[in-house]
Amino acid sequence: MSTNLDLLAALAPAAQERAAAEAREWRVMLAYRDAEHARIAASGETPMRQYVERAGLAIEIAMHCNLSVRQVEHRLSLAERIRDDAPQVWAAFGHGVIDAARAREIAGALAKLERPESRARLNEVAVAYACTHTVAETRQWLRRFVTRIEADLAIERANAERTKRHVEVTAVEDGMAWLNAYLPAHEAAAVATRLRRSARAARAAGDDRTRAQLEADLLTQWALTAEPSREARESGLRIDIGVTIDAPALAGAVNGHAEAVDGSWEVPTKWLLDSALAGNAFWHRILRDPFTGNTLAHHYDGYHPPDVLRRAIILRDGVCAGHGCLRPAAECDLDHRQPWPQGPTSGDNLDPRCRRDHAVKGHGVWDDILARYQAVQAQRPAA
Repeated sequence: MSTNLDLLAALAPAAQERAAAEAREWRVMLAYRDAEHARIAASGETPMRQYVERAGLAIEIAMHCNLSVRQVEHRLSLAERIRDDAPQVWAAFGHGVIDAARAREIAGALAKLERPESRARLNEVAVAYACTHTVAETRQWLRRFVTRIEADLAIERANAERTKRHVEVTAVEDGMAWLNAYLPAHEAAAVATRLRRSARAARAAGDDRTRAQLEADLLTQWALTAEPSREARESGLRIDIGVTIDAPALAGAVNGHAEAVDGSWEVPTKWLLDSALAGNAFWHRILRDPFTGNTLAHHYDGYHPPDVLRRAIILRDGVCAGHGCLRPAAECDLDHRQPWPQGPTSGDNLDPRCRRDHAVKGHGVWDDILARYQAVQAQRPAA
């Protein structure tokens, strides 16, 4: 009978088999479509007949895969893009090194890149990152890659998208409706921060509504109250949204992007500096030791870090330190890597951890997980 460790050891090969099977499906779809295109082109039929036959291929493939025609068309488009623009990614997908979800994200990034040399560079580096990170982490990494390797084009795209900002109201059942707003990311983040803080304050004051209910009611209240004065609009809001900006971009020497500390969004730096939020901005300059990576060398004698240290750690790390967790650091506890009081309350001994990951580590469960992982890795044959 298999031991529990044997079952864990079987997970990675099973995941690789699944990924290879997904790749095989994509490859067969693409091969059949290409073969049929060649047959149709050589058939001598009228152009209209050839056009209709080509259009029917997605229907035929969908029937054999129990998929919708749109799903088939989407997969064919993704497969063709990866095969043609990223052969290393295509090969890794075929061997099960990355799965369809990661291949889909890489294909989306390829579609945004306009320069052949940019796509070639992504082809070289994408697999190494994607095969060791979650799909969500890979998505964020790809977004940053696209923004940085073609910064000028990314700013053009962002400016074009900004012109499409709008609000939609869609009525649904039971007397409710959806209110959707397509906004610049930094402004949406500021709205979300203000809602979260105002809701927490109301809860602390004894309001028995849930946080979600309070945020919805507050947004309605703000939208329906009288329009603020010009002076109020120009003064901006005192809202903290953590971003990182390269020094040359902050100084205006180059065009660049400001990135949320949790990696969830980016906007052109000029948008942020030109917005009402900039008038009340308080900028932190954080320098890292080039060898140790330590950000905050000073420490405090107490258990709870002061606000200035907590805020700096949130800006430094952005998200939970737990494996694959992307919960914003602002919503996490600060955890001592080496338990206090043996470990100091200092920047190099504190990590943000969400309640789940904090409990997993604090109760020793993480040590057990890590030990089993290392045992399984030790059993795997060398590559």
